[in-house]
Amino acid sequence: MELRPQLQQQQKLVMTLQMRQAIKLLQLNNQELIQSIEEELLSNPSLEEDAKIETMSEAEIARQQDLLQLQKELTEERNHTAESDTLWESLLENDQRDQSSVHNMRGGFIYNELPPIEANHSVSATLAEELLDQLRMEYCTEDERLAAEFIIGNLDHRGYLDCSYDEIQRILRIDMDDIEGAVLMIREFEPIGCGARSLEECLAFQAEIKYPEDPFFVPLIHNHLKFLQKRSYKKIAAAMDMDVEDVEEYHQMLKEFEPYPGRAYDSTPDQSIIPDIKIMQIDEEWRVLSNDDGIPRLRINQLFQKMKMHKEAHSSADKRFLEEKIKAAKFLMENIHKRERTIVRVMEAILVRQLEYFEYGPEYLRPMILRDVADDIGVHESTVSRITNGKYVETPRGVLELKYFFSSSISQVGGLDLASEAVKVKIKKLIAGESQKKPYSDNALVKLLAAGGIKIARRTVTKYREAMNIPSSRDRKA
Repeated sequence: MELRPQLQQQQKLVMTLQMRQAIKLLQLNNQELIQSIEEELLSNPSLEEDAKIETMSEAEIARQQDLLQLQKELTEERNHTAESDTLWESLLENDQRDQSSVHNMRGGFIYNELPPIEANHSVSATLAEELLDQLRMEYCTEDERLAAEFIIGNLDHRGYLDCSYDEIQRILRIDMDDIEGAVLMIREFEPIGCGARSLEECLAFQAEIKYPEDPFFVPLIHNHLKFLQKRSYKKIAAAMDMDVEDVEEYHQMLKEFEPYPGRAYDSTPDQSIIPDIKIMQIDEEWRVLSNDDGIPRLRINQLFQKMKMHKEAHSSADKRFLEEKIKAAKFLMENIHKRERTIVRVMEAILVRQLEYFEYGPEYLRPMILRDVADDIGVHESTVSRITNGKYVETPRGVLELKYFFSSSISQVGGLDLASEAVKVKIKKLIAGESQKKPYSDNALVKLLAAGGIKIARRTVTKYREAMNIPSSRDRKA
């Protein structure tokens, strides 16, 4: 077989850096886009933020200088006053130190030098700080205090103890009585119930503290908590030899307890959502508006432009560097503009197809798939998928993810098909209007929906109900 060169013509799609950048920008939401732009501003010297520079007149400059002089004089006056105040504070502090002392007591000690009153009333940043502040004012032995500090340091975000008593004893080498004494202290601190090792123990702590004279509440929690969750009141009443009404009353009391005492002090920051686009009704007409709040406006650095024009002043390597950076900056600005325009076009197509939702509410949401919008605006289905994934729209009905408007269809007798989300809303409304003594079963919901012209299987109703975190009819029964 003879080998020889041969010319062959074929079509091939080459993914350039600019195309990759365009695809990447489509996938980013506004928060991610801002971060990406900030990174590009740091790496590309030809790119800068287009901030308006305001010029001041001579009169404005004079006024500015007068203000600076006045500020300087006030600062000097405050510093002089601060020095005097510091002297008085040191004298008072020495006087208080002479009068205060640490009083040792049998079996424990207390701190006589407490923090200032404003520190006691300030809101602690964490659960641990709040509990430690209360621990400082407790009478206890040194080992109890040591165990308490260790326990507080090992509480999770719920306020539960994240280790066993045996582990604490092995690490600190103290008596078990001291560990149990520390837990008895901590569980009564605000928020009450901290230091428990489980939900059952946390609820039992709160029952002991809030109802110390009730002999039945704590055993009921320890032995029948699962039956309470299932509302098996008759079974609990028979086991504890009490009336069913009493068991129901205990359940109502239990609902007032806090299952996760540390929840109010959870330091996990709330994730704020910045909508990528807005829909507003202006003069009875629905409008799609791009939300560019916080997104830096970019432009080419003027100095770079001038440097590029003076070609004779640079070597070939310098010229190539300038051209590459300016070209990359232009591509970035162009791709950001394309991303913004594509999001607007996608949202406009959604608005046309879901107009009844915006006019009348969630029950009028229509079935829609990615291909419907892709065909409407003439792009590939994957483009719509990238645009709608992780993006949010601000509407008069709240901030919604774009994916919310895409759902499968449910047949409706004698009318248009409904979206699955619209059916979920109808199920939720039916359950909200049911009798608490006789809630609707899933079969009953199927019949009620069928009476309204919606044909749906019982297993589908169950799936939708569970997706909305709605308990079964047995658990909803009061």
